[in-house]
Amino acid sequence: MPLSDFILIVFCLVDDLVRQLAPRRLRGRGFAPALADSEVITVELVGEFLGLDHDKGLFAHFRRHYAAEFPGLRKVHRTTFARQAANLYALKRQLHAHLARRLAADRPLWLVDSLPIEACRFGRANFCRRLRGDARFGYDHTRRTTFYGFRLHARCTPAGAVVAFDLAPADVSDQAMVEDLDPPPGSTGVGDRNYWAPKLRDDLAERLGVRLLAPFQTKKHDPDPARSRRLARARWIIETAFGQLAERFHAKRTWARDRWHLCHRLVRKVLSHTVAVWVNLTHGRPALDFDGLAA
Repeated sequence: MPLSDFILIVFCLVDDLVRQLAPRRLRGRGFAPALADSEVITVELVGEFLGLDHDKGLFAHFRRHYAAEFPGLRKVHRTTFARQAANLYALKRQLHAHLARRLAADRPLWLVDSLPIEACRFGRANFCRRLRGDARFGYDHTRRTTFYGFRLHARCTPAGAVVAFDLAPADVSDQAMVEDLDPPPGSTGVGDRNYWAPKLRDDLAERLGVRLLAPFQTKKHDPDPARSRRLARARWIIETAFGQLAERFHAKRTWARDRWHLCHRLVRKVLSHTVAVWVNLTHGRPALDFDGLAA
């Protein structure tokens, strides 16, 4: 579809949800902002979808090319726009939670994985001031190297929609974050070899009624390779979703200097991905076919 139509669809979706989730005025006092909150969130989400993840570039692009659709952009300064966008963090969390409930409704199967996010280059970790006190050293199993930063832990539907996510320091294990992703009772989750933990599996089954399936911890000593291959085929879609978050949405690029702003950037990236999945599904398209969604 044309990009202008995509922007209109996203705005209508966001505006309807904002009116539904925040019927009262968000600000207790002061003048109403020149840009409506739904307009700011739409600019952020479409900008992230287009790969414009830096506030300065995002604001300049939409002010130059889409001032007719968002006339308030000509009335505000870039810092005012960025401040208003950051202050809508909680509302964007609510928007994602609402869409996640609708996308994951009556789906007993979910996928779980984590994505490493570097705070800085490994060689600069000992003297880097960015995110100091929050970032930790961890191991990246994909690149087989140590890194300094965080991990984005996420739970996805079999279609690839991220329905729950959380940020943790890099030294926190994948297994420790499974319960924080709020797996629904009576459901079944599929992870990779990092989630092989018989004690955790039994504990989740006993307390929450949740089944956690994962291949054996080491491939070399795997007693049932055929089962592991079936589980790997079942969870390939989350690898695709994480690849999109890393490549299209630049989730691994850390512009923030503190954890709060990092969380805000990740929320709008994940929300943009979820909204794109929603638009695809409502238009009868494959959930993760983003390349042909907007031209």
